Amino acid sequence: MFDKNIKKENLIKSLSKKTGFSLNFSKKLINDLIDVILDNTKNGNFNLKNLGSFKIMHKKERIGRNPKTKEEFLISSRKSINFTPSKKISNKLDNLYG
Repeated sequence: MFDKNIKKENLIKSLSKKTGFSLNFSKKLINDLIDVILDNTKNGNFNLKNLGSFKIMHKKERIGRNPKTKEEFLISSRKSINFTPSKKISNKLDNLYG
C-alpha cells in the first residue's frame, strides 16, 4: 500500500488483511467512517482527536484551461473538504520520513 493514489477497494482489502475482518465488514467500516466525516462536516469543522480536522472549503468559479488544446472552460463553484493533520500525526510523519 505505497501508492500515491489508492482506491477505496484497495483500502478495504488492506484493512481486512491487517485486522482479519471480513471484506464486507471492512467495507462497512470504511463507508461508515466516510459517512460520519461527511455528516459532521456539514455543520462546520469536524475534529478527530489525535488524527486531524476536516473543514469545508468553498471554491469560487474560475476559468480553467485544457493543457493539450489550450481551450479555456469555466469551472463551476463547488465545495470540497480540507484535511489538516494533528500535531501528533505530523510529528510521526516527520520521524518516519524526516
